[in-house]
Amino acid sequence: MRDAQRQAVLDAARYLREVRPLDPAELQDYVPDRPHPAAVRQVLRENAVALSLLERRDGTFVPVDPGAVDVAVDGDVAVPTGHLERVEDLLVAEFGPEWATGESGDELRERIRAIKERYLAGAAVDYDYRTALGYAVYHFAQSYASARYVLADLAAAGHLPRTCRVLDVGAGVGGPALALADLFPAEALVDYHAVEPGEAAAVLKELLSGTGRNFHADLAEAPIEAATPEGPFDVVLCANVLSELADPSAVATDLLERLAPDGTFVGIAPADRNTATLLRTVERHLERAAGATVYAPTLRLWPGETPTGECWSFDRKPNLAVPDVQARLDEGGGGTGEFVNVDVQYAYALLRTDGETALEVRPDPDRYAKMADAEGHVTDRIDCVGVKLSQDLAGGRGVAAEPGTHGGNPLFLLGDGSERVDHFAVLTAPSALNRDLLEADYGAVLHLENALLLWNDDEGAYNLVVDGETVVETMAE
Repeated sequence: MRDAQRQAVLDAARYLREVRPLDPAELQDYVPDRPHPAAVRQVLRENAVALSLLERRDGTFVPVDPGAVDVAVDGDVAVPTGHLERVEDLLVAEFGPEWATGESGDELRERIRAIKERYLAGAAVDYDYRTALGYAVYHFAQSYASARYVLADLAAAGHLPRTCRVLDVGAGVGGPALALADLFPAEALVDYHAVEPGEAAAVLKELLSGTGRNFHADLAEAPIEAATPEGPFDVVLCANVLSELADPSAVATDLLERLAPDGTFVGIAPADRNTATLLRTVERHLERAAGATVYAPTLRLWPGETPTGECWSFDRKPNLAVPDVQARLDEGGGGTGEFVNVDVQYAYALLRTDGETALEVRPDPDRYAKMADAEGHVTDRIDCVGVKLSQDLAGGRGVAAEPGTHGGNPLFLLGDGSERVDHFAVLTAPSALNRDLLEADYGAVLHLENALLLWNDDEGAYNLVVDGETVVETMAE
C-alpha cells in the first residue's frame, strides 16, 4: 500500500473510531483506489497501539476502554498445555519426534546439567539455540507460574491498565511473557517490548507467535545495557535476570526512570539465597538512591526506616503438574527426577515512584516495639507488627531455616522495614489465638501481642517466640 493510502486509512480511522466499529471493508471507501480490505486491516493492526484500538473476533476494530483490567485470580496456576506443546514442537523441529531419546536426549540432558552447574556456581550461561531449548524444557513452566502469581496480584490491585505498555528485560524463552499475555482479557491491548540477547530470543519469538491479536510484541535482540527502549512503561519486568547482570542496581535504576508515573517495577528471582538476597539489595538501592517506594511485599511499616537484615524472603506455591516435555526427557534419562522442575518458589519485589504501597499500616509507636530497637527488648515480652515474609521454614531452606532454639516448630521470617538483622517467629504452642501466624498469606501484616523476644546467637538472628500467651492477628492482607 502506498504512503498516501496508508495515511488515508489512518485519517479515516481517527475520524470514525468514536462513531462506530472500524470495518476494513467500509474504510476502503475512504482510501484512493479502494485497496483490498485485507490491506486496510493490516494497516490498522500495525497502528493499533498508536490508535489504541482492539481487534475484535469479527474483524472490526474498536477503541480500548479506559481503566484497569478486571481479572479473576482465584486458584492455583496451571501452565496451559498449548504453551508446552509449542515447546515440544520446537524440539521436534530441531531433533525429530524422538527428541527425548538417543543422542538428542543425551545432549539435552547434558545441556540442562551444564545450565544448573553454572547457575549454582554463579556463572553466566551462554545460550546457543539448543541450550535455549533445554532451558525451555526445564524452566519454562516454573518461570511462567512464578510470573503469573506476581502479576495476578498486581492486576487484582488495579495496577494493570487495559492499554498496557510492558518492558520485559531478559525475557528468556518467554515464560513470564506468556504469563502476562494469558492474564490480560480479550478487551485489553498490550504493547509488549522484550529485551533478550542471544539464541533464547529465537525460542521467544516462536512462543510469542501464539499470543492473541491484541498482544503486540516487539523484540530487541541486545543486552539491556545496549538497548534503548523508550518509555514510559506501565510495567518494567525483570524476571530471573538481575543476578546475570554485571551491575544490577545500576541497570534497575535506569529502568526505573522508564516507568510511567503510576507504573510498577517488578523484580522476580529464584528462591535460592544468593539470587533472593541480591533482589533485596537492588530493592534497597532503588529505594535509597532512586527514591522508589517498596509497594510489596517487604513493606516499610515505620516511616523513614529501611531494613539492613539479610531478608532471604520468598513465597512458595503448590507444585505444578509435571509437564510432558520434562517427563519424557527425564524418563529417557532413567526416570530419576533429575529433569523434573515443578517447585514454585520465588522472591519478588514491587516498587513504584508514586508513593503507593499495597497495604497501608502505620504502627503506634506508643504501643508497638520497632524491630530496629530489638536489642533493648531481649528476654522481654513485646507487642510488635511485622510482615509475614515466608511460609513455614521448619522443613529447612539453609542455615537460617534451622535456628537452634526453634526445635522443629513452625518458623516464619517477619519484617517491619526497620530490622537490622532478621527476625523469625517461632510457633511453640499453636492455638486459636495465634493461628493467623500459620494461616495468613505471604505478605500479610501481622500484629503479635505478648511475644517473647530472644536472641539466637547461633544464627545471629532474633526469635519471636509465639506460645500459649501470645496473640497473633492479621492486620491487613
